[in-house]
Amino acid sequence: MTEYIPYGFGAANGIAFGLMVIDKRRAEAGIHRIPESTLLLWAFLGGTFGTVLAACLVRHKTRKQPFVTWMLIWLWFDIILLLLWGLGILEPLLASALAGIASAA
Repeated sequence: MTEYIPYGFGAANGIAFGLMVIDKRRAEAGIHRIPESTLLLWAFLGGTFGTVLAACLVRHKTRKQPFVTWMLIWLWFDIILLLLWGLGILEPLLASALAGIASAA
């Protein structure tokens, strides 16, 4: 199950990066924007690195609060999640959580 984590992170980061760049271009053109909730949702779903990279590269939403705060929260969450996965701790945690859910049902 955890072997798919890099693919999920890669897809989420690509989508988040693309959405941030599109939103920046729309802001410059003065047309309908992508809601911040959508951008933060993709950051939450694992696209934080893409969101942060796009914010730095195209200088978009770098001073907008509380957006930056939430972006940093999700960044640290993703870093911790990747560390747990890399150290081999995540899979046993997921397995025990799923076993607990299955036994409760």
